[in-house]
Amino acid sequence: MNNIKEYLEELVAKNNTQAFIKDDPVQFPRRYNDKKDIEIVSFLVATIAWGNRKMILNNANKMLGIMGKSPYDYVMSEGWEKLDDGKCVHRTFFNRDFKYYCRGMKTIYEVPRDSNEVPRFARNDNDYSLEDVFYNEEHDVWRGIQNFRDLMAEANGVTSKHISNPCCDEPKKGSACKRLHMALRWLVRNDGIVDLGIWKKFNPKDLMIPLDVHVARVSRNLGLIERKSNDRQTVEILTKKLREFDKEDPVKYDFALFGAEVIE
Repeated sequence: MNNIKEYLEELVAKNNTQAFIKDDPVQFPRRYNDKKDIEIVSFLVATIAWGNRKMILNNANKMLGIMGKSPYDYVMSEGWEKLDDGKCVHRTFFNRDFKYYCRGMKTIYEVPRDSNEVPRFARNDNDYSLEDVFYNEEHDVWRGIQNFRDLMAEANGVTSKHISNPCCDEPKKGSACKRLHMALRWLVRNDGIVDLGIWKKFNPKDLMIPLDVHVARVSRNLGLIERKSNDRQTVEILTKKLREFDKEDPVKYDFALFGAEVIE
């Protein structure tokens, strides 16, 4: 097991560098300075981050080009309402899905400050954001994802296949929520190199590993997991194992598992 830890640490050191940024979707939230711009871009870009990497980068760049200098201003001004629903943004993500995200986030940001209703998320003084949607006293990122998914569905009147379901009431049926966990890694981890770390209510130790097919195959190859399903249970098992190597920052090994070769 110590040899595996050393191997993973070497890969982290190799991949968690400034050079990593130019070929990774994390480059897009790093273009902005405002917290709300960064979090909007993080979730939108993470949502389309699957498939061919060059295509992901090209399509993310086009999507953000539509939003102008401030994605937050674009969301709040409802510029997205004029878009053609049927135009493709990336693979199965169309303008109607883009508008779903914009509509949901606008609704979250504009919650009346003088409302007498108990909010579904904690107010952050006079500047609440998506961080407050995800935050809970248990620091449970799964519960945060569930709250985000529910609020987005309420704003749109329907759930979206592009926002995975962690099934907090039935965890054994939960999705791995890979792209959401990747966005959370960008927003929470502050390594001073790649990840931005602008959210302070969570700690890196609270995060879960973003699990895709490649990361799962590498992890099985290394004997870190045995389950064949790439679901929430496997994410929890793998993250627990990675905490044995670094309990304060287990998700740093995403840089290692992502970059490792699968040896059959």
